[in-house]
Amino acid sequence: MPYAASFTEYGLAAARGPANLPKLLELVGEAGTALPSAARAMLDVLVDMVATLNGRIIELDREIARRAKDEDVPARLMTIPGIGPITATAIAALAPPVETFRKGRDFAAWLGLTPVQRSTGGKQKLGGTSKMGERTIRRLLIIGAAALVRQTSRRGPPAGSGLARMLARKPCMLAIAALANKMARTVWASLARNEVYRAPAVTAA
Repeated sequence: MPYAASFTEYGLAAARGPANLPKLLELVGEAGTALPSAARAMLDVLVDMVATLNGRIIELDREIARRAKDEDVPARLMTIPGIGPITATAIAALAPPVETFRKGRDFAAWLGLTPVQRSTGGKQKLGGTSKMGERTIRRLLIIGAAALVRQTSRRGPPAGSGLARMLARKPCMLAIAALANKMARTVWASLARNEVYRAPAVTAA
């Protein structure tokens, strides 16, 4: 949810976006009686609404985390790198029975994470992901993949790992899409085999 964080006529301004909301609220608090009473009353209502929503979100996050930990399927899915409580519970709630899909690629295709195939001059070329499928889970997997890529890029991926090879040969956005596709296939394997995730052995470079 974007926030229009600008009350420049009162000397209050912060960058847009949820991450910058605390800064705007801090400025509002510091302004005190310097603000006109009408503006102050309006801002107090908005601040109270934000505080209430934040409190509710914290409660829901805790409840989701508790359920994900206590329930078998989400707990197993959270062993997969890049998948947290929200993604795990969303998959458990929204995905059809695993036997609906013959293989991991079918599950990834249902999510819209498989590359689009195009024929040019008699040759098949792979394009971007189809984005035709279950939007909620697809977006959560892409967000998880992006976070994993950022974290790995900062720390440096283990030499010889699949992610290291992926980042070496693909631009960042393509690597994120490919990783989300791989995560979807791993989810299917975990559900189909009723197993937790086991990291593959890293080969020597």
